[in-house]
Amino acid sequence: MSNGPCRRRPSPTRYREAGADPAPYREPLMKEVRRRTLLSLPLALAATTALPAQALRYEDQDFPDTLSLGGASLLLNGAGKRQVAIYPLYLAALYLPQKSATPDAIYAQAGPKRLEIRITIPLVKDVSTQEFVKAINKGVGRNCTEAEKAAVAERVKAFNEAITAVGRVKKGDLLRIDYLPAQGGTLLTVNGKGWGKPVEGQDFFTAFLKVFLGDKPSDERLRAGLLGQPAA
Repeated sequence: MSNGPCRRRPSPTRYREAGADPAPYREPLMKEVRRRTLLSLPLALAATTALPAQALRYEDQDFPDTLSLGGASLLLNGAGKRQVAIYPLYLAALYLPQKSATPDAIYAQAGPKRLEIRITIPLVKDVSTQEFVKAINKGVGRNCTEAEKAAVAERVKAFNEAITAVGRVKKGDLLRIDYLPAQGGTLLTVNGKGWGKPVEGQDFFTAFLKVFLGDKPSDERLRAGLLGQPAA
């Protein structure tokens, strides 16, 4: 039990009513306001100085969200993994002028495009580029019409010759297949070195993309990743 009557501290309102000085109650209140303001500053600064979106992290590799190619700004459409048996063969990323989740819309886009391939096979292994030639021939055969195949046959052969000349690739190698219409067509570079001559025509690059994005792709999960979809 209480030993005496309970006394309440007069509120600032009561002091105002009585004409008393509210300063003793204003100062603690202002201190609390300042304390809360200081505590909220780091959050406010973080919100106003946030960094732009970072690169996509996929399978311990970073893929930039944007890049410049042939004077154009390209966006990362998606990335995926190609695995053969128990070995992760490579990671691939697709860059486009505009993001798209449908192959036909991707084929129709004008301007520069890039398919980037990062070899990820174990250090004790390497692979002949003939494996890529086989995959291209098979993919074009399965995903292009007879008319399309006839139209690009000689150019597919020329591109395959450039890949064959590379010889072998190993973990850490970087292949870029760039469509640069202003520079003559599709160019192959491996670790920054160009191979072969530009292969003319957007129809060729479309046939090449169909190896990965067509109705019968080399790898369904890779296809989904390149289209920006979750892998099945």
